[in-house]
Amino acid sequence: MAHIQSSTRIPVLWTAAYGPHRPRPVRALARSLLRVRAFARDLALADHIPSGGY
Repeated sequence: MAHIQSSTRIPVLWTAAYGPHRPRPVRALARSLLRVRAFARDLALADHIPSGGY
């Protein structure tokens, strides 16, 4: 088994979304939550970007 360096962090949600041996509904839900999280992050960053973002 390969050792993952401590500087490499793989979120649990990402592992559930793209890892092997997960039921399809679990993967779908995890991927949806990742999209929501990414959208919320982009929306929060839009307030701090001069171009406006969203």
